[in-house]
Amino acid sequence: MSIRTNRMKAVPTLLKSLVTVEKYANLKDLKSELIKIKDLFSIVKRNEDELLDTLTLVDGYIRNSNVLTLMKEKEAICQRIRDSAKKLLPAIATDQSSEKTFQDEKLDKGEEVHEIKLSPETFKVHYNELDRLHKRFFLSLLLFPKDAVIKKSTIHFWWASVVGYIMIGQFEIVFEYLSTRKLIVPHGNGKCPVVNKFKINPCVSDMSVWPLVKNDEEQLCGIYSKLIAPSHHHPNTSHRSLVLDQRKVKLGDEFGFKSTHWRAVFNVGASYLSLAPQWIAKMKQLEVLQLGRWLHDSPTHHIEVDNEEFFKELRDQKHLKYLSLRGISRIFELPPSIFQLHSLAILDLKACHNLERLPNDIAPLINLRHLDLSQCYLLDRMPKGIEKLTNLEVLKGFLIGSSSKSLYQISDLENLKNIERLSIHIGSGAVIQGGSESLGKLSKLEHLKISWSVSGTKYTDFNINLLLNLKKLHLEGFPEKDFPRWFGPSNLPVLKELNLTGGKLESMGHAELGLSKLEIVRLKYLKCLNVDPEKLQALFPSLRYAEIKDVQNLQYREWIKQ
Repeated sequence: MSIRTNRMKAVPTLLKSLVTVEKYANLKDLKSELIKIKDLFSIVKRNEDELLDTLTLVDGYIRNSNVLTLMKEKEAICQRIRDSAKKLLPAIATDQSSEKTFQDEKLDKGEEVHEIKLSPETFKVHYNELDRLHKRFFLSLLLFPKDAVIKKSTIHFWWASVVGYIMIGQFEIVFEYLSTRKLIVPHGNGKCPVVNKFKINPCVSDMSVWPLVKNDEEQLCGIYSKLIAPSHHHPNTSHRSLVLDQRKVKLGDEFGFKSTHWRAVFNVGASYLSLAPQWIAKMKQLEVLQLGRWLHDSPTHHIEVDNEEFFKELRDQKHLKYLSLRGISRIFELPPSIFQLHSLAILDLKACHNLERLPNDIAPLINLRHLDLSQCYLLDRMPKGIEKLTNLEVLKGFLIGSSSKSLYQISDLENLKNIERLSIHIGSGAVIQGGSESLGKLSKLEHLKISWSVSGTKYTDFNINLLLNLKKLHLEGFPEKDFPRWFGPSNLPVLKELNLTGGKLESMGHAELGLSKLEIVRLKYLKCLNVDPEKLQALFPSLRYAEIKDVQNLQYREWIKQ
């Protein structure tokens, strides 16, 4: 390998080469310098990506007319731009006078420094201990891009779709089995007690390990990059799932994809999708169509579909249960046929920033369990019939707008008795007309998020003190200076996690808040709030972890109970 062809492997390659000549010459000084800069290229790359993430965020706010949120986050964004620009200066990488190491810099920002202490030899031992079934589960994860960060819930859905049906109890057993052997490892810095994101152990890419894995690899599904290879003139009809793993994808009879038997299509790496007319219409057994962002839940991961005609072809998909268009650009409206898919259980439209209109009536989706409309900033109303979706377990992006446009108030949710996760957005000109006590009737609700894009105390009339099973609460852009008045002694007896992001909060209140079970607190982008991490323990006696970012007196701090 030429040093110039892969800068990320340049230093490790040289260090390996030095081993072969060390016995002939004293090269300790050279080896020491190489070790010092071993992570330099990856850090520079990450810093470039960090700046691009910030610039893309600003671009998204402007293009989607989300000016209020931009104003709210302006100071934090400016600071992020300044910080990223400083990191990219050459002086940062060559300054030998500073004693701060790259490891220290990561710790200051709370970034991932998790050392995975697993040698290739140990990996081989653990891998060879797996039976055939466990190997199938593990090998299926290798279809994801290298270094992909995968949510635990995504792994469960993936295994059920690609490997075969797996009950929640069995999933937990298999997941724990792979985790304890460090074949899959937690993502993060290891401080937060709750971890729901994971990665394949990095040592899988080691040259000595890869042949072992490749020898056992079995093709569990059709992989786009392999099917378009010259040696594959026709898709293997034994596979029921198709994985789109290339940046540009073309699907249709004229591209060699004449198969009509696919039951699931997964996008794990495509940014540009071209779907020929009638290609989807011919797949009469289609159950899963996941075209949007899945692993790359970031605004920098751009996805386009060359035309929207395929929407019309979905009208006859009687077996379709899962439809994800998350983060796809240039979708301005959905045809009414989308809301006629009676078997649909999951509809994910999160971050479709250009989406302006939805079909009028969503009531026909009687089997819908998961609906995500969050971050669709151009939507100004909800479709009719949401109150009739009594099977809903997850509802994200429920919008309360002006009385002239919005059809719904909080009271309209009281019939959704199965809701476990709910997010509510208070939009521009919102009118909150009583009934907020109806939240108390959602007895299964465990996760609640409320976000505001407006200011004023009249927008905070929520009585959530009857949510006796609420475990996680997230308030974003809270417009008042004092802690919400609906917090009081023992109002939320089992609340374990509290996240406060943005807004005008100046005071955390008093110890009599009564959140005796609270274990995790995250306070971010609160420019008016002074925080003493040590005093949080007095407010919340069961506190185990606190993350504080961009508050008035602290840029970043993590607190862990010792």
